[in-house]
Amino acid sequence: MPILTDQDIDDLAVGAALLGTGGGGDPYIGKLMAKAAIAEFGPVELIPLETVADDAVVLACGAMGAPTILIEKIPSGEEMATALAFYEANLDVKTTAVIPFEAGGINSMVPIALAARHRLPVIDADGMGRAFPQLEMETFNVYGVPAGPVALADERGNKVLIETASAAKAEWYARGITIRMGGQASIANYGMDGITVKYVSVPATMTLAIGIGRTLREAQASHSDPIAALIAFFAKTHYRHAGVIASGKVTDVARREENGWSVGVVTIEPFDSSKPKVKIRIQNENLVAEEEDGAVLAIVPDLITVLDLDTAEAITTERLRYGQRVNVLAVRVPPIMRTREALAVFGPRAFGLKHEYQPFGLDCGLAAVK
Repeated sequence: MPILTDQDIDDLAVGAALLGTGGGGDPYIGKLMAKAAIAEFGPVELIPLETVADDAVVLACGAMGAPTILIEKIPSGEEMATALAFYEANLDVKTTAVIPFEAGGINSMVPIALAARHRLPVIDADGMGRAFPQLEMETFNVYGVPAGPVALADERGNKVLIETASAAKAEWYARGITIRMGGQASIANYGMDGITVKYVSVPATMTLAIGIGRTLREAQASHSDPIAALIAFFAKTHYRHAGVIASGKVTDVARREENGWSVGVVTIEPFDSSKPKVKIRIQNENLVAEEEDGAVLAIVPDLITVLDLDTAEAITTERLRYGQRVNVLAVRVPPIMRTREALAVFGPRAFGLKHEYQPFGLDCGLAAVK
């Protein structure tokens, strides 16, 4: 089985930032956590989804809270271990593999740090295929895995177990507890067996993130166009279609903390003055990019990521600043995330957006999605 190398972790951090679509927490912090855990406890195996044993005991894990808080409230890694132990003790189970509940930001790294501590493999898959702001917005939930029980822990050793039949209600309770834990908490939930995890997960997202980072690193080393390299890379994956929807300068960042999320609007003024400004609405992640006249350029669940103009590396929500020169990349999500069941949970209407979902790119219609 493949062992995650130091270079893999570096590449993963870059790719996870892009898949985080602005949210998911700072992957640089997660990278440091993962590397420190591997150095202390030993290497971590990354196993393909299809090789997971049918009788495996799989647990999803990650961090909950506003990404901006994470910069000042950096986790040690012990919080996640506390949440795992609390979950296992209350359900009388022993986890045999962990899976990220999302593929973006720090939450691609937290499972690696946890896996190193407990000598567990990490499954090359996740439940979002990107980052989303709410606990119920998981393919795990869409395809029938209960969200609860949910174990939460903070840096002071406080622990809470939430048991509820509704994933949306689990989010509501967990969000409130996370706020009272200082705006950040580590969580473990969506327990399932190996048969189930193969059916409900977005496959190969960890290697996808590593591939994104490797693609950008190799493009920079060869002085080739990193955006063109990224678009070509995505074309060979199950995400398939990617493209630049805006290029310009950040002229306004209206951002605030609200109900445990970072919310707001980012305005980008195109370099071409004949083109309209582009506004991106944020709820931890970038939800919709639209022109001033209301024309939608891309919308959830498709990815919308703000990239540094020179390096093509993703700029997370909390690091957006006036004057940054950027490209905005849109990426269509894979079919498992475009079914009618999935769109009911994390499509535009789930965020209160008035627009209907139209898959990014010209070669796919919603009716063709199975």
